[in-house]
Amino acid sequence: MKMNILRITFLSFFFTCLFANGQTNTVLFTVDDVPVYTTEFKRVYSKNLDLVKDDSQKDIDNYLDLFVKYKLKIAEAKALGMDQKPAYLREFSSYKSQLAKNYLNDSKVTDQLIQEGYQRLLTEVDANHILVKIDENASPKDTLLAYQEIKKLRDRAINEGFEPVKKDIHNGQTLFAEELGFFTAFKMVYPFENAAYNTAVGEWSQPFRTQFGYHVVFVNNKRKNRGDVTVAHIMLTDDKAEQTAQNSINEIYKRLKQGEDFSALAKQFSDDKSSSSNGGKLNAFSAGQLSSKIFEEQAFGLTNVGDVSKPFKSEFGYHIIKLIEKNGIQPFEALELELKNKIKRDSRSKVISDKRIENLLQTYNVDLTTVDLTPIINILSDDYFASNWTIPATFIGEKTLLTIGTKQIPEIEFAQFLFKSQRRRQAKVSLKQLAEDNFKVFVESNLKAYQEENLESENQEYAQVLSEYRDGLLLFDLMENQIWNAAKQDSVGLLDYYNQHKANYYYDTRVDAIVASSAKKSVIKQVSKLLEQNIATDNIKKQINADNQINVSFIIDTLDTTHQALPKGLNLKTGVSKVFKHNDAYSVVKVNGILPKTQKTFEQAKGSVVSDFQEKKEKDWLLELTKKYKVTINKDALKQVKEELK
Repeated sequence: MKMNILRITFLSFFFTCLFANGQTNTVLFTVDDVPVYTTEFKRVYSKNLDLVKDDSQKDIDNYLDLFVKYKLKIAEAKALGMDQKPAYLREFSSYKSQLAKNYLNDSKVTDQLIQEGYQRLLTEVDANHILVKIDENASPKDTLLAYQEIKKLRDRAINEGFEPVKKDIHNGQTLFAEELGFFTAFKMVYPFENAAYNTAVGEWSQPFRTQFGYHVVFVNNKRKNRGDVTVAHIMLTDDKAEQTAQNSINEIYKRLKQGEDFSALAKQFSDDKSSSSNGGKLNAFSAGQLSSKIFEEQAFGLTNVGDVSKPFKSEFGYHIIKLIEKNGIQPFEALELELKNKIKRDSRSKVISDKRIENLLQTYNVDLTTVDLTPIINILSDDYFASNWTIPATFIGEKTLLTIGTKQIPEIEFAQFLFKSQRRRQAKVSLKQLAEDNFKVFVESNLKAYQEENLESENQEYAQVLSEYRDGLLLFDLMENQIWNAAKQDSVGLLDYYNQHKANYYYDTRVDAIVASSAKKSVIKQVSKLLEQNIATDNIKKQINADNQINVSFIIDTLDTTHQALPKGLNLKTGVSKVFKHNDAYSVVKVNGILPKTQKTFEQAKGSVVSDFQEKKEKDWLLELTKKYKVTINKDALKQVKEELK
């Protein structure tokens, strides 16, 4: 909220961080020997040029004057220690963490995944799969056994076909063989989706791993995505005598053909109580969302809105479907943001994270081949799996275990990481495997932390946006403390200022008026006659706005003569005016009285007085700052800046 107000209140005079890019930076001016460089001034001037409405501020000398005043305020805020206050540091830290998230991942990878996701949305895949279920943290031995099992099952499926294998092995607990029907992107975990889309129709995929275990996929068919449909249905369950349910659904169908209302019949007869009260209407669905292929095919088989299917039977009973709405896949631009958010929540996010880690290992020259985990393995014990392990008191761990950039991380930090991590449920493995698995997590965590700590020096755009907020927030706090609140709370000063400048606070000539407006001239003529008869506006509304129609609206108030509701050319005298064509409508005004120019009381003028008093305080304060801080301008540098900004 602060930042929104700040951006409206101030020109964006913000600090630009400097980077070692070989470019020579010339000092434009100093504030008590603190340099401000030409690059900063040029960037800020160019950035705000289109935002400045006052042409005088586009003049470089005038703009420089404003920029110097801005720098004086920042110098004063720091001198007062406002950049060290806990509230400021908390708010800045929170913003910094949020902002960093936008710069930490590889945007190219994200964009590629978005494009891939959209292209896959255009195609539906019909597939079967076989799964050998295994715990995500299974031991290497169990993992190998599961892999060998899925390979055998794949070979059997190729030679015998899917159905015989399904009948033989499916138990719904450790072994699964299922017909999945049609699905599309984002309906399955990402590795599964990859296998389905990358396998040709009529082929089995190679074995692949997900968090559920090892799979193989057989692709039955691929087709163009049909989008989604919204339908209403009437359903009769077949838990009664089959012939009775079938006869009943046929009778309902005949009544529909005779012209009876679908919604009314659904409310009367449908056994689907979750939808019958709403006329049988279901939520929109796409391929693979329903547990009934037959129902889905019937729904997508309807062509035109309002079409009604013939009665058919599904796993749940007998149905008649009516098409409410049918939509194709939206264009990429309409779905881009939604896809981006899905990717963040989807298992695709691991692809982004893995690519980030890969890049960071290279960027910070991290060599994992030289890491020796032996000292850590030696202090571990099986107590770890019962969450009872502690770091031995004799373990010092001062030796460097890992180097990331310029940061050296000692063994003790990994030991402490392990101590905290033991509270997480972990399958029992060898102590060597335990150390290696946790070390991978430890490395990733430290890489991400190091990147975020150094992001400001590594990413110019991030540094500029962050610095903008840093100084902007500081400036807001300073102005709030020194000027805005100080002026509001100085009741004596405000009253003195009002008394000294009374002539500036007055009401111009105003009218006590009733303004009637309507889109129809005939209505306004009728209203005009009623106003001349002194009929009250409430009674006029009852008469004119009958039958829930709003034919006339009124403004009843004391209005400035320049108020937008008053027609131009209005004769300022009491009585009812002529009819005006005004603001693309017709208006008539009844002037009850004219109020001459009047002095405002202090309370009436208080808002304007506070604003003017704040402005005066700021001018006086800035005068003090110019005396407190020495500003030296480099005239040669300024001349060069003017040449470059022509």
